[in-house]
Amino acid sequence: MRNRFGYLALVIVLVCPFASAQWVQTNGPCGGDLRALAVSGTNLYVGTWGSGVFLSTNNGTSWTAVNTGLGNCYVSALAVSDTNLFAGTYDGVFLSTDNGTTWSAVNTGLGSGGELTVSALGVSGMNLFAGMEGFLRGQYGAFLSTNNGTSWTEVNSGLPRTSIYSFAVSGTNIFAGTYGDGVFLSTNNGTSWTATGLTDNTVYALAVSGGNLFAGTERGGVLLSTDNGTSWTQSGLTNTNVGALAVSGTNLFAGTSPNGGGSGGGVFLSTNNGTSWTAVNTGLTNTSVSSLAVSDSNLFAGTSGGGVWTRPLSEMITDVESEEPLPSKFTLAQNYPNPFNPSTTIRYGLPQRSQVTLSVFNTLGEQVALLQNGEQEAGYHEIKFDAKNLSSGVYFYRIQAEDFVQTKRLLLLK
Repeated sequence: MRNRFGYLALVIVLVCPFASAQWVQTNGPCGGDLRALAVSGTNLYVGTWGSGVFLSTNNGTSWTAVNTGLGNCYVSALAVSDTNLFAGTYDGVFLSTDNGTTWSAVNTGLGSGGELTVSALGVSGMNLFAGMEGFLRGQYGAFLSTNNGTSWTEVNSGLPRTSIYSFAVSGTNIFAGTYGDGVFLSTNNGTSWTATGLTDNTVYALAVSGGNLFAGTERGGVLLSTDNGTSWTQSGLTNTNVGALAVSGTNLFAGTSPNGGGSGGGVFLSTNNGTSWTAVNTGLTNTSVSSLAVSDSNLFAGTSGGGVWTRPLSEMITDVESEEPLPSKFTLAQNYPNPFNPSTTIRYGLPQRSQVTLSVFNTLGEQVALLQNGEQEAGYHEIKFDAKNLSSGVYFYRIQAEDFVQTKRLLLLK
């Protein structure tokens, strides 16, 4: 089973009223692992591992358990298609046509022998995809329903024998995130699948924003593809366990969990397609975030053992876009992405107005690019290095600002 989750009992706690300038815990399911969030109009749903589905009609102010007919309360995934709400559980898929008031099992053709652990759901038009998790009960791969779950067809041609943890839809492209085998693409509604350029990572979350495809990975942070998965670059969020992604306009949010040492975790925001990220965790006392959803003008975060939290979108975006403080010393950051093809970004900090020279050299010590040569104001600066005319290999970039000199290595892979 996914080792990022623990099985904890559900409890209901009372919290203080909503406050500004920070995350606030809602009055609802606050224990256990809250694996899924879904929005349908003014309804907000949370799927829990052990206590079923909860509904809020007032942006999390209050929650109601909606489990009548839900034959299994271990919920890993939720999906909305028109007026239909689907729950992926430890015993298959359940459908509600009345906002969760009642549920019915819709599992005909979905696996065999009771091996129905559904870890992901995805909607593409009238097509519903279910991803199976096979660690405990043996059933792997993807299944497709074209009739709201009344019947299912196995669609695994080209997929490895592994669990599927996430789906994303971009036009006619269906992407599946897997356990240990990266991301797969289908352009024919699951009839066949092909491996993308991301092949060696566990992908817990996928999200599409315009022409960008983002993958949230286990311990590898967020990766970006701008060509439907053919190639991938590391975003500015690295070495992080990402369990959830959410998009609001041009803003991308990542829900993460602490690394093995217990540090890090929480919610991160990027306003520049993953180039840089800012932690937006003020008030969030539980930083093991397993689900995210945007509802109305708020972002909701489901956590492992710490309940559902909410924070206004505008508040976080304003905080990130506010003026960055001046650096206290000269700095040169590692370029990102690295390796890169064909462009990468170099960031550096100046504590005072300085004469700056930034150059790129090959392994023979020959200068191949002069990126900056002149005075610059104090602050943080970013320069894009385009290496489309250079061959693959190792290069070095060096900054000289006043008495500060530093060199770092970069790798071009074409």
